[in-house]
Amino acid sequence: MAQGLVSVWQPFFLASESRGVAIDAATELEELGYARLWFSGGFGENVAPRFREILDGTTRIGVASGIVSIWHSSPPEVAAFAQDAERAHPGRFLLGLGASHAVLLEGSGTAYRKPYSKMVDYLDGLDAAGLPPERRILAALGPRMLELSRDRSAGAHPYFVPAEHTAEARAALGPDRLLAPEVAVVLDADPTTARATARQYTSGYLALPNYTNNLRRFGWTDEDFAGGGSDRLVDTLIPWGTAEQVAAGLEKHYQAGADEVAVQVLNGGDATAFPADAFRALAAILI
Repeated sequence: MAQGLVSVWQPFFLASESRGVAIDAATELEELGYARLWFSGGFGENVAPRFREILDGTTRIGVASGIVSIWHSSPPEVAAFAQDAERAHPGRFLLGLGASHAVLLEGSGTAYRKPYSKMVDYLDGLDAAGLPPERRILAALGPRMLELSRDRSAGAHPYFVPAEHTAEARAALGPDRLLAPEVAVVLDADPTTARATARQYTSGYLALPNYTNNLRRFGWTDEDFAGGGSDRLVDTLIPWGTAEQVAAGLEKHYQAGADEVAVQVLNGGDATAFPADAFRALAAILI
């Protein structure tokens, strides 16, 4: 059994075109004992309703945005949604916020300037709108953003990090803030096919300087980032193997100080397919 909460991070909940199929999957995960569902997106008309639909269609499981970009959604807009969700489903919705990436913002015509200051201003806006710190969490990687997570939110939701980062984040946050890293996994015991599936995922993130710069702080180099990641990097970031082997990899994050691990099962890049068997197998071991 895991040493903390076990959650699900899956793009399926946004990608699925069927509201009913998404709610059915969420209901099964709730019954299996998963603590929270994380999926990303802003608060446009195609995204915010899905958060609420899943809250309305389940009874206990938490729902979190992982993450809302502070460049594309305004504080009053997201505060209003979070407050409405809190009134309808007390304690179940957690607003995850992040500063995104320069290459993504500038490619869409938005100037990426002073992301830390932008986040501070955004949190000021949420304060003014009446959303309390305990209902929000930050997608923090570096020391300054981790400290901001500690001081002005419920905690941190790091993404694409090794267990060494989880230990560093716990030290920065202190004992009383939520630490909920995302960890992607592959349930496949064949090293060749498992790593190939993992590289479909890692190759995109290793093209983003926020992630590679963070990994460099732990000794990884450009050689490790080439070709979708060296075997050593892939094996460190993405637990793969049998359900038991994957569970052992996730345990490293709990041992490093995670309160909750948001598990993303990789299934070949098809966001519209829900890997139900994998989550059932992991639940049998972790929950």
